[in-house]
Amino acid sequence: MQNSRRNFLATAAAVGAATSLPVWAETNPEGTPRLMLGPMVGAVTQDSVPIWMQLSGDYFDALVEYTTDPLTGPWQRTPPQRARAEDNYTLVIRIEGLQPDTTYHYRVISNGKQDKYLRDTPPQRVRTAPAGPARFRVAFGSCARIQSDPDQPIWKAIAGYRPDLFFWLGDNIYGDSIVPATLVAEYQRQRFVPAFQPIGRSVPQLAIWDDHDYGLDNFDRTNPIREQALDIFKQFWANPSVGLPGTPGVFFDYSYGGVDFIFVDGRYHRAPDADEDTPEKEFLGKGQYEWLQQRLLASRAPFKVIACGSGWSRLKGPGGDSWAAYQHERTRLFNFIRDNKIGGVVLLSGDTHFPYVACAPWSEQGGYDFYDLVSSALAQIIAEAPSGMEERIATRMLPDRMIRPPLLGVNNAGIIDFDMSGAMPTLSFNVIDIRGRVLYSPLTLRADELVNGVSSWKGRVGR
Repeated sequence: MQNSRRNFLATAAAVGAATSLPVWAETNPEGTPRLMLGPMVGAVTQDSVPIWMQLSGDYFDALVEYTTDPLTGPWQRTPPQRARAEDNYTLVIRIEGLQPDTTYHYRVISNGKQDKYLRDTPPQRVRTAPAGPARFRVAFGSCARIQSDPDQPIWKAIAGYRPDLFFWLGDNIYGDSIVPATLVAEYQRQRFVPAFQPIGRSVPQLAIWDDHDYGLDNFDRTNPIREQALDIFKQFWANPSVGLPGTPGVFFDYSYGGVDFIFVDGRYHRAPDADEDTPEKEFLGKGQYEWLQQRLLASRAPFKVIACGSGWSRLKGPGGDSWAAYQHERTRLFNFIRDNKIGGVVLLSGDTHFPYVACAPWSEQGGYDFYDLVSSALAQIIAEAPSGMEERIATRMLPDRMIRPPLLGVNNAGIIDFDMSGAMPTLSFNVIDIRGRVLYSPLTLRADELVNGVSSWKGRVGR
């Protein structure tokens, strides 16, 4: 009898527990509000800082608290915002009304509380853009293949150089799929890499794409999911802008410290590599090409840096997955720069899984020399030279020139130091490995060398 009563009471208690909700579930019926990924800093300006994040749902508000003094405050707050399911619960919260060249401390507030995953960490730090020409450092890279290198120690090496900006030049993920959900999952995997997170939270991140984050290998304008891929790209980056009305793409321009950076989209409007290279063959597409011309004409900066996922040089040869297969359009662009006396153009690219520096000696065409500064891969190594590489360097490159040779078997990031503060602006380029060691003798360029009639490449060939 006593055992029966005990069993009855136990059963009644269990039923009661099953039919009533705990207090936390009554107040948060859809789960604990929290930040799933991020925060990550986007393209800062002199008076604003965008903070990217991915949240656990759309049923609560998030905001950012910020201050110049984390010990005494005062802390200010952005207006609250909510993520949306159609954006995969990603959100960009912009801190505005800031002072230039100033360090701010910030923290994410989820549903009125310091975020669950960040409450035991100190506030994050970020610096606004300088008010005018300055000395600053850019790090950049491409090809972060988490499938090959989930730890990605290159990020710790980059952090040691304390860059002011970081540029992703494509193959930022290896989606390699025409299933949009797969691209989303790969972005999430890359964003979760522990070694990357300290840089993502403090160094402004700007990005374009290349083939592996656009769809499949060597994909072009025939990509059946290019619109969906573009929507996903927008969700996972906090660039200053993206494309133009009527001209989709990931291209945008950005100014920082006296330098104008122009990021182009080498995939959305691109004709297939294998098409015959005629004057009508498009790499950028008509709308983007005209936009690029206008940006170059409007710039008064001593350096105009054009960043592209695909290499600018002839290294891959005719039909290769680079500007080498689009020589008519490349020539038209370089001649436009020459004919309009637009000085200071420098090129950046990635894609190849090894670094190098190439040069198109347009000084022989009445212009000046166009240097292509290449860094790849952040997290993928080519241990041996691809078949025919030596032949391509010796023959297919011509009339382009190799200024710094390809380095195989090394994950790397590009480092560019700009000094815009003096009478003669300069930039200095090198690449670093996962231990932070520089791999080349520095390549330094002065703004007065990048003007029509000046030949500069011959004295710069080296290692």
